[in-house]
Amino acid sequence: MTAETTAPQPTAGDRGGPLAGRLVVDLSRALAGPHAGMMLGDLGARVIKVETPGTGDDTRGWGPPFVGPEDDRQSTYFLSCNRNKESIALDLKSDDGRAVLTDLLRRADVVVENFRPGVLDRLGFSTDAMLELNPGLVILSITGFGHDGPEAKRSGYDQIVQGEAGLMSVTGPDADSPQRVGVPIADLLSGMYGAYGAVAALLERERTGRGQVVRTSLLAAIIGVHAFQGTRTTVAGEVPQAQGNHHPSIAPYGLFNCRGGKVQISVGSEKLWAAFTTAFGLEAGRPEFATNADRVRNRDLLIRVVEDAFSAHEPAPLLAKLNEAGIPAGKVRTLDEVYAWDQVHSQGLLLDVDHPVLGSIALPGPPLRFFDGASETTPRSHGAPPLLDGDGEAIRAWLASSGSDT
Repeated sequence: MTAETTAPQPTAGDRGGPLAGRLVVDLSRALAGPHAGMMLGDLGARVIKVETPGTGDDTRGWGPPFVGPEDDRQSTYFLSCNRNKESIALDLKSDDGRAVLTDLLRRADVVVENFRPGVLDRLGFSTDAMLELNPGLVILSITGFGHDGPEAKRSGYDQIVQGEAGLMSVTGPDADSPQRVGVPIADLLSGMYGAYGAVAALLERERTGRGQVVRTSLLAAIIGVHAFQGTRTTVAGEVPQAQGNHHPSIAPYGLFNCRGGKVQISVGSEKLWAAFTTAFGLEAGRPEFATNADRVRNRDLLIRVVEDAFSAHEPAPLLAKLNEAGIPAGKVRTLDEVYAWDQVHSQGLLLDVDHPVLGSIALPGPPLRFFDGASETTPRSHGAPPLLDGDGEAIRAWLASSGSDT
């Protein structure tokens, strides 16, 4: 049996979406794997999260903040990366746990795991064993530093990898003050790359009829987004350093003080520079600012000139003036301001879901929208993150009723 011949799997609420009818078995915990699984669930797949009995995913205990009644506190960390999933608790060291997982793998289209290399092999679920059970299975495997190489066995924790992969060296106020990104970006990016790879493997399966293994890591994900800082190093031979809130290759581009606050601007072309100097009465012909390269070389002087021009303006009227001149600009919002913003609501980036303990709660929503001609086909029904083993009985009943050779 291959997943190509498997009958479509039911999804909670029949939410539709590009992956409707696909079954994902999420063996992962913490953030990288769960984020990948959540992305696949957002696309309509049925995602069954396999958790450790009694404790569940590590993130169920990560806090504060915790919310809900004193005798049933819920971690907001867990809530952030497990929407659109069901939960079943399985002891994979027991015969029963292994039998249930075997049944799930036979039916699955994708399995997501982020164990350290070798752990699943010792449990009896090596890559070869899973593909023997289900030749059409796509296996998404995420590690910290890669599956092979001299440091493959290292545990991968987000902030450690942010440092090891160079991201912290280009983040922060200056070269002597390396700074982590304010979210677990290595985890999130590896989950995103993983989901992207899994969908690509599903697409290839349409052609070949066979599954395959997709591997990524926190290390690979961070290096994958080095962008111009990477080629600055590998091609130009420069070693980038942190320099605060100003772009290393474009000027003026960054955060600037004004009267009573700060604004951000991006003057990314000579046309915009001409419009900017006209709007604020700056001397357009100064040789220090003649080209973008000149402005980058003389950034400190440029910052002083711009902030002097901005000093007569408070943030709101300054942003209006910048907008009128056609200069990309914005303010720095706090997260409560972001989630109250009508533009965020217009894009479906805040979801209301019914949680079995917390009742109606709002969650940050998926970042993709889909359209079929003039109509939007984006799934609008979403499931709340599950309680530990909250769907275990129903999943076992479905497995029993559907038989082992579906």
